[in-house]
Amino acid sequence: MSKLGDLGAKLYRGEVGYDFVGKRFLWYGVSILITITAIVALAVQGLNMGIEFKGGAVFTTPKTTVSVAKATEAAEEASGHDAIVQELGTGGLRIQISGVDTGAATDVKQKLATDLKVDQAAINADLVGPSWGEQIANKAWTGLGIFMVLVVIYLAIAFEWRMAVAALIALIHDLTITVGVYALVGFEVTPGTVIGLLTILGYSLYDTVVVFDGLKEGSKDITKQTRWTYSEIANRSINGTLVRSINTTVVALLPVAALLFIGGGFLGAGMLNDISLSLFVGLAAGAYSSIFIATPLVVDLKEREPAMKALKKRVLAKRAAAAAKGESPDEGYDADDEPQVVAQGRSGRRR
Repeated sequence: MSKLGDLGAKLYRGEVGYDFVGKRFLWYGVSILITITAIVALAVQGLNMGIEFKGGAVFTTPKTTVSVAKATEAAEEASGHDAIVQELGTGGLRIQISGVDTGAATDVKQKLATDLKVDQAAINADLVGPSWGEQIANKAWTGLGIFMVLVVIYLAIAFEWRMAVAALIALIHDLTITVGVYALVGFEVTPGTVIGLLTILGYSLYDTVVVFDGLKEGSKDITKQTRWTYSEIANRSINGTLVRSINTTVVALLPVAALLFIGGGFLGAGMLNDISLSLFVGLAAGAYSSIFIATPLVVDLKEREPAMKALKKRVLAKRAAAAAKGESPDEGYDADDEPQVVAQGRSGRRR
């Protein structure tokens, strides 16, 4: 068995574990710091909205010998606006210029034909109005709002309202970090970015629900035993799914990293950056929030209940009594008295 597999087995059996819940205020502090950084970046630098959102023109040229750098300079001089130029597989160029209206597009097209030494009739021009981009943005916000509402309703029914609240906070946490990274690096926000954001919400929610499912099963009839507190069972649930979460995240990040760093970086395929950056940051943030944020938040909310407070007092009192007698805290417990813990997708009893 590999070292990771051996660790996973030990985590599953409860032989080893890390106190994620006990150190939750450390994770909260880290998340608050990252979130504040993201919000400041968003407020100071703002988002680099793509042509689909603020309007402009896209010119596609036939094959030309003019370099991307020279084409960029020519496009900016012809339009008076910033331009993004990408080389196509056909040898032609895709020139994206924001702020160009219908009246100016013809003049810009004519100047580009002269500077790039191509036939004006062979240049294809696509105009995008700002109203179309506004419609996309409004629909995206509407879709996001509906998604959030449905998530809260589903989790409240399938689990409980505390888990629904914690999952919602985790999703907002992931979105804020991803958008903040876009503001920091200055990547263009396009419809591909929106698709990436909606994708990571589903992934983040899936990872969180897996941990919640283990916690739900593990906390059945919790008040009928005096061996574990709610926070301890929650921590066991996180540890039981830890290796699974790591494996899932790594497998998901590898192809996305290839798109971002190889396709978007080394090969200069800028359009891949639209979706790959949001996926890369969002997947990593989603894995982090499901382990370090969502479940600890549930614990904070759950342990405010009188029943959970009473359980914690009983557990600690029994441990103190055992310590006073010089006994092990585990002595006198029947294995059947332990709450069930679901780990890595299977249910079983801790022995």
